[in-house]
Amino acid sequence: MSQPVPLRPEQQRQLVSQIGQAVTASVPPRSRQVQVHYRAAGRHIEVDLVVHGPDGATRAERPSEEVVRLLGALRSGMYQAERGTWLAAELTFRPDGPPAVEFVIDEEPRWRRVPPRVGYRDELAMFPRADEFVPAWLWQRTGADPVPTPTAARPSIRTPRIHDGFNREGHPVVRRLPLAAEERQRVLDYLDGAPVVLAGRGLAEDAFNPDRPAAVPMTIRTDGSWVWPGAVSYYLREHAVSPDPDLLEHIRSRQFVVREVDEPARQLAIAAVTSEPSLD
Repeated sequence: MSQPVPLRPEQQRQLVSQIGQAVTASVPPRSRQVQVHYRAAGRHIEVDLVVHGPDGATRAERPSEEVVRLLGALRSGMYQAERGTWLAAELTFRPDGPPAVEFVIDEEPRWRRVPPRVGYRDELAMFPRADEFVPAWLWQRTGADPVPTPTAARPSIRTPRIHDGFNREGHPVVRRLPLAAEERQRVLDYLDGAPVVLAGRGLAEDAFNPDRPAAVPMTIRTDGSWVWPGAVSYYLREHAVSPDPDLLEHIRSRQFVVREVDEPARQLAIAAVTSEPSLD
């Protein structure tokens, strides 16, 4: 079975926008918001659509086939080699703001009806994962015996989200608390003080201000546990966009001090950004 072809970030944004249009077209006007809950394991799919009316009352609606199809395309298009794709998603669409999107990749969804074993087996066949990225509960659901366990010989490294989603016009949105000036500078010093493991030529477009000349550095840095693009420090410096909350907590836990990064850790960081497509 061939692996799915990942979509570029802008294609993912377009799909989210199309899903929003398809969802809102099928609900009564003046609805305060619409929530879409999607859960899947292989060919087992559950979709719930909840409409919040102008009076605050909620009711369930049947999602259209087009909404289900677009959600499936988004899930397939966000597949990461060896990492898999998300198993559940919640998308919230409001008439007066950008969509809010959350994805769950490792936790077991709250099923209406637990899929059969073949559903979980199909999941790993359709969206293959390396052993260290298969949660124990997922192996157990397939009926595999014995359950593989992660090995310390293959450490993982994390990559941050640059922002938190996109609005209907395809512009990035951020739902993070801003940093105080002093901590902001300490975080910038940490981000810019980590060693560069990859340096691309030229500069990238500023996603928050696409009209200005390209200015985002095409560098990749790592501290051995996380690997991040130059956009993280650039957007913090230029637009006060705080880093991914998990990365920020990691930086705080290290007292804002970059530790020495050995060669194996550098190679692991390079592999992380060159073999996996972005979910941003």
